[in-house]
Amino acid sequence: MTPESWPDLTKQLSGMLKDLRSGNPEVMKAFSGIAQAALAPKALDTKTKELIALAVGIATRCDDCIAFHVKAAVEHGATEAEIQETLAMTIYMGAGPSVMYASHALQAYRQFAAGAKPA
Repeated sequence: MTPESWPDLTKQLSGMLKDLRSGNPEVMKAFSGIAQAALAPKALDTKTKELIALAVGIATRCDDCIAFHVKAAVEHGATEAEIQETLAMTIYMGAGPSVMYASHALQAYRQFAAGAKPA
């Protein structure tokens, strides 16, 4: 079941992750370090890395991952055309299940890009 509002989902998840961080500070600090190192712009820029993370989130059927990585991709300047090409590659590599989760990612992109909740 997809969320009604992807931006609201990220806010809700952020609170849940805060609780997780307080109970597991060493683990979450290490995870954050991995994320920062992986996302640092080198041969690939951060936007491209977020698009890759989005593809992995779709392939692994993780709505929470879709929410956070679409949000980050938008914040790094991803266009709908770039999201659509990422979705196409994910569908190509992941077949039917990726089609379903790609539709979630497109809905999330449009909500974050619009900066508003759905009507």
